[in-house]
Amino acid sequence: MTDPNDIIQLHPDLKSQWDTITEHYGRIGLSHSKNVIWDVSLRVLEDYPNLEISLFFFGNPGNKVGCDEDWFRRVDSDWLNVVKFINCKNNFIHLAHQLGVSVPLTFCFENKAAIKDLSEFSYPCYFKPTISVDGAGIRRCENPQQLSQILTTFPNTISLQIQVEVTASSFLNLQYCVVASKLQRLVVTSQLLDGYTHIGNCYPSKHQPWDTVEPIAEWMTQRGMKQVFAFDVAVVEDATQTRYLAIECNPRFNGASYPTGIAKKLNITSWSCETFKTRYCSLENLDFSDIEFNPKSNTGIVLVNWGTILVGKISILLAGTVQKQNELRSILKQRL
Repeated sequence: MTDPNDIIQLHPDLKSQWDTITEHYGRIGLSHSKNVIWDVSLRVLEDYPNLEISLFFFGNPGNKVGCDEDWFRRVDSDWLNVVKFINCKNNFIHLAHQLGVSVPLTFCFENKAAIKDLSEFSYPCYFKPTISVDGAGIRRCENPQQLSQILTTFPNTISLQIQVEVTASSFLNLQYCVVASKLQRLVVTSQLLDGYTHIGNCYPSKHQPWDTVEPIAEWMTQRGMKQVFAFDVAVVEDATQTRYLAIECNPRFNGASYPTGIAKKLNITSWSCETFKTRYCSLENLDFSDIEFNPKSNTGIVLVNWGTILVGKISILLAGTVQKQNELRSILKQRL
């Protein structure tokens, strides 16, 4: 997603994969920065005070307040405050009610001691810590016994919510970007799920429910949000109507952001992006030269999240019609 003049920070463990990934991007015509600092600590940013910073998450994404928060506050306190606020799932639900944004039936609690009767919830439901990244800690409960078991080991001091499961035909990701204090719509993608686990996204989507979440997006922009953020939205269809329910907001880059950025740079108009497991732990063991993205045909694969190859996973964009994507997926599964 970078431009050639950008400076990027990467973890030193990824040095072993750098030559292979840059050769891949060179062959498919994807420009990017080669100005790498092999150090991911925030202190590096202090050496470049005149450059605009772009981070996965502006602040500390987890519950724990780290020593870096003062640094973020000095850089941009408004941006930090809106990210911290909306990253709390309970705050999101309360704000949605205030702004008239439709959400699933959700019960918000300051801590687990505030829950008095497990039978008051409809099942199945989802147990969610109010602050989590990448779905950490979120559990589906089919009955009060499962919920009770989860609560037994959950910390006493952390807020949480219980959200009733909606019968959705699909789930969407609506991405926005704030540039020079102006809110911009990016794209709507459909989420790819393996059961209840998010494994990727595809574009384009027949659904475009921007009006569903725009009041919250505008509220965030007015209070200092910057760069990329996204909403998860459930699509509920019946015989007479289609309803859209906002699930949460990710005030950061998310899984759909990276293939979206790549597709925009390469003018790819139809794609899916999935995370695959592989028996290999190095890009050198993978040969995709015959199915790499071809700008002339506008089809083929692009390696997206390549660093996770070190632990046997890799995120890959498949460009082309749905039929072509299926062909590429079949080849990939054989080779991975």
